[in-house]
Amino acid sequence: MNYIAKLQAYLDLEIEAIRSINLASVEEVMNVLEKARINGQKIFICGNGGSAATASHYCCDFNKGISEKGEKRYNFECLSDNVPTMMAVANDIGYDEVFRFPLKNKMNPGDIFIGVSGSGNSKNVVNAMKYAKSIGGTTIGIVGFSGGVMKEIADYNIHINVNNMQISEDVHMIIDHLMMYVLDH
Repeated sequence: MNYIAKLQAYLDLEIEAIRSINLASVEEVMNVLEKARINGQKIFICGNGGSAATASHYCCDFNKGISEKGEKRYNFECLSDNVPTMMAVANDIGYDEVFRFPLKNKMNPGDIFIGVSGSGNSKNVVNAMKYAKSIGGTTIGIVGFSGGVMKEIADYNIHINVNNMQISEDVHMIIDHLMMYVLDH
């Protein structure tokens, strides 16, 4: 079987999506995150599936990678990483609440909430974002496709306008590493 044409088509679409990154939006988000670091605010991040893995990776890169050398450090928490709490909330309350519920215990006005979603419509992420806004948190959407509900309600967005989940997730990770590289150098 010859896969070269399909491999090349994927790479071409990926390169096009990378070139479409709105660097001004990335810079806005970087400034929000830097302000949170300086002010000691917490930054909560979450997603489902591949976006959960992306959220966890952001958390690691900011908490360890960027913060290793500094006096003031990032305080990221990935809500997708606490599987026992997620499962308890999903079982007892409902899956749509798995991210909002822990925010009620942890998030304060002025803290940051980042939702990662290929579609921008993940109900549990949208619910958490709405809660964060309702208590005076700053919200950031990292989204693909049309941006969905999250693009409409987030204070800041990094939107990759591509109708392909894998490309969207790939570029969301590239943005993490792009921000890490710039903030760490």
